[in-house]
Amino acid sequence: MPETTLDRIRDRLTALEPMLIELRDDSASHAGHPGAAGGGGHFELRLISAQFAGQSKIARHRLVYHLLGDLMQREIHALAMNLLAPDEVERAPVSSPPNADFSSSHSSGH
Repeated sequence: MPETTLDRIRDRLTALEPMLIELRDDSASHAGHPGAAGGGGHFELRLISAQFAGQSKIARHRLVYHLLGDLMQREIHALAMNLLAPDEVERAPVSSPPNADFSSSHSSGH
């Protein structure tokens, strides 16, 4: 069983067969925020998956929320998401600065 919230998030998102997962725990920059007091973390996610092809932004977010389920109620207070289909990658702006500290997972064979 995964040990950290980042590991648990990444583990659950493998169901999307991602080509790329970039996940950052941004909780430290939200210290003192009312949501942080309850123990829920702030995270930023960039995920590329063929399963997002033809889906609206809302449908993609719902899919991720469904996979994260109970984590959204206790371990995750806020989750910023950039969810892309492979054909959208070239035209999508990068929302984070180039030196952002993301923990990346690249999947091969797709």
